[in-house]
Amino acid sequence: MHAGEKSFFWVGPTAKVLIMDPELIKEILTKNIIFKKPTPNPLAKFLVAGLAGYEGEKWAKHRKIVNPAFYAEKLKNMLPAMYICCSEMIMKWETLMGETSCLELDVQQYFDDLTSDVISRTTFGNSHADGRNIFQLQKEQAELTGQVLKSVYIPGWRFLPTKRNRRMKRIDNELRALFVDIILEREKAMKLGISNDDNLLSMLLESNRKEIQEQGNFKYGLRTDEVIEECKTFYFAGQESTSNLLAWTMILLSMHPTWQLRARQEVLQIFGKNKPDYDGLNRLKVVTMIIYEVLRLYPPATIFTRVIYKETKLGEMTFPSGVQLMLPIILVHHDPQLWGEDCKEFNPQRFSEGIAKATKNRLSFFPFSWGPRICIGNNFALMEAKIALTMILQNFDFELSPSYIHAPSYVVTHKPQHGVNIILRKACT
Repeated sequence: MHAGEKSFFWVGPTAKVLIMDPELIKEILTKNIIFKKPTPNPLAKFLVAGLAGYEGEKWAKHRKIVNPAFYAEKLKNMLPAMYICCSEMIMKWETLMGETSCLELDVQQYFDDLTSDVISRTTFGNSHADGRNIFQLQKEQAELTGQVLKSVYIPGWRFLPTKRNRRMKRIDNELRALFVDIILEREKAMKLGISNDDNLLSMLLESNRKEIQEQGNFKYGLRTDEVIEECKTFYFAGQESTSNLLAWTMILLSMHPTWQLRARQEVLQIFGKNKPDYDGLNRLKVVTMIIYEVLRLYPPATIFTRVIYKETKLGEMTFPSGVQLMLPIILVHHDPQLWGEDCKEFNPQRFSEGIAKATKNRLSFFPFSWGPRICIGNNFALMEAKIALTMILQNFDFELSPSYIHAPSYVVTHKPQHGVNIILRKACT
């Protein structure tokens, strides 16, 4: 399929329409009051509810309160925590390498640990040790959920007292207890005038407090259970997607050593071997081009779905209530009519003049969605990916191991199915 083309099919009683036209995609993602997310899978409550799963007034309320935590000046304050986490990963690799000239390892697990640690530190600050416990439980919950998603769906399965269902329920209860303890501790500190703006939880609670004060009514704020759901969303949306972005970047830079060299030269020109800073990260043009191209080829999600709840006109088409509109990110990102005949090739140069000039339509590139519901943490993810990649390039050269098997897989996110086996060498100085 190509831009402007549409296809129609049925899945059971549900009519689905695949939309490839960027202008129609823009309209769908912009008019979120008309085109809504489908009713979430019952499993979703174990992983993510919060902002990502809400609609209407509830979504607007949560977005207003959560949004300030992701302002640029707030993100800048989180950079030291990201640096600490990246430094710890680099030191692990150096220790494993020892005095040898090279080291082979699966970097996927290290990126999973890195992004979990970053989320722990940036969400909970001084309570990041508790955060690590929380996110280990979240990781297990995600794995159990993934197992269920791969199996045949049986209505009512989640109510059966199976070993897996009992464990998922236990994890959910443990998570809530841990979250409540941390939140109550933070709220107590805030009442004593002790606050900080270097972690997402404190900023979320502060924003929530201000909203309640300004409106003069607790109904305008978030309840404790709603704050918990937002914290779970921070993890689910921010951990695995950023880990996979780093994994695909390492794979593609290993496959294309010329671009790896260009990225390293830029990093050394701006930072040398010094600690990366916020302003310097924003000046990384080549690295940014590479990250955009990785997101084009391997977006975190492969498709977005929206549902029509009343008869609606879209372009020259009119759809009845109940139709699902499928927005296939992966197909749009690989459409030769939008990206040129080299659309399946890794070519970061296409982004040399920014996103707008990389394609024939700005909406051909939407790895973090678009419009009012664009991923609230996209700048957080990009900053984390930039500092991690910068520090790797400062310290190592790398190439794919002969044991690497290229097998993109998608269950909840888009990831390498068999890990990322890389050969690391100490970078020449």
